[in-house]
Amino acid sequence: MIDFWRPPHLFVTPNLRVGLLGGSFNPAHEGHVHISEVALKRLGLDQIWWLVSPQNPLKSSRHMAPLQDRVAQAKKIVRNPHIKVTDIESKLGTQFTANTLTQLTRRYSSARFIWIMGADNLIQLPKWKNWNTIMNTVPVAVIDRPGSVIKAQLGHAATRYSATRLSDDDAPLLAFLRPPVWTVVHSRLNPVSATALRAKLGSTK
Repeated sequence: MIDFWRPPHLFVTPNLRVGLLGGSFNPAHEGHVHISEVALKRLGLDQIWWLVSPQNPLKSSRHMAPLQDRVAQAKKIVRNPHIKVTDIESKLGTQFTANTLTQLTRRYSSARFIWIMGADNLIQLPKWKNWNTIMNTVPVAVIDRPGSVIKAQLGHAATRYSATRLSDDDAPLLAFLRPPVWTVVHSRLNPVSATALRAKLGSTK
């Protein structure tokens, strides 16, 4: 049966290993590309989906570019065919990550999803709505971010789920394990951030 709702570029075959990288992508930058390519390689993923959020509930909408502009800009910088840029959250009508993951795991039940985040987001995770649901819905991979990984590993989320942490060496197994399970993936750090890029762009106007 054809799923008429499914975006045409998001095809899921049984046991497809998919990393989910959510965010405002305001703008998308090489740091996002770096995290995605590290995840593809170190986690043995088939695809990464960039979930461009209509509006991050923890961020102001004041300097937020329109959704379709952010999607178009993200597509321009992606050169890896295994990275798919999507506004799927706007189609799902979800605002919070926990709800998005619940919907995706139901609609794509044959896929093996992993939530991808930078270490800086792991620090902020307890501020996210129903953050425990995130940890208990899909495996989570935390990618090194400059100046964040040590603090992240001492934070509330890491402490709360310390018993379910997987060794970095076993990261390729993550997609096949039942949540809650998570790991920290160490790699060459990329310091680029959307905040710094917006500041730089603003200074050149």
